[in-house]
Amino acid sequence: MEPTSRSRTRAWVGAGALLLLGILAVSIGVTVVQGLVAPATPPSYAAPTSAVSEPAQGRRVVHVSGAVAAPGVYQFDEQTRVVDAIAAAGGFTDDADPGALNLAREVADGEQLHVPERGEAVTAAPGAPAGAVNINRADAAELDTLPRIGPALAERIVAWREENGPFAAVEDLLSVSGIGEKVLEELRGRVTT
Repeated sequence: MEPTSRSRTRAWVGAGALLLLGILAVSIGVTVVQGLVAPATPPSYAAPTSAVSEPAQGRRVVHVSGAVAAPGVYQFDEQTRVVDAIAAAGGFTDDADPGALNLAREVADGEQLHVPERGEAVTAAPGAPAGAVNINRADAAELDTLPRIGPALAERIVAWREENGPFAAVEDLLSVSGIGEKVLEELRGRVTT
């Protein structure tokens, strides 16, 4: 190869390398700018939407309301906890009363999760039937008013709660001796956590 031919080849290779580096720099720059202008939403949460279709298999749609930064309707994976739903809604506001909620409870599909403000009276979860008994707050006398729950079973529910902590879901009542599937079905819609 002649010296001029070799020089031309090096020049072309150098120009090609510079072109590739330029394309790479522009691509990285565009990605960074896009990230600054429109940051991605966290992957485990969907943005609030006014029209939510039927969730995909294993997904749960939850309406988070009350004292949160971004109330709205969110979709979650199975086994999502109340604390995760509140995080998706931007977290608690300064007026929120986090102690009024069981943050470890699993959310249910179609649930409205209301975060109360300090001093707000909350007897049952919004969306729960009127007069629903909160199994994490009710005493034995109030539990005794439920169908198929007598004084002895009401005492066992209170004892289980004191020994194991709050019920994460209504289905946890199955852990109480004397409550089976039939009793649980009678209680559904009449109790809340």
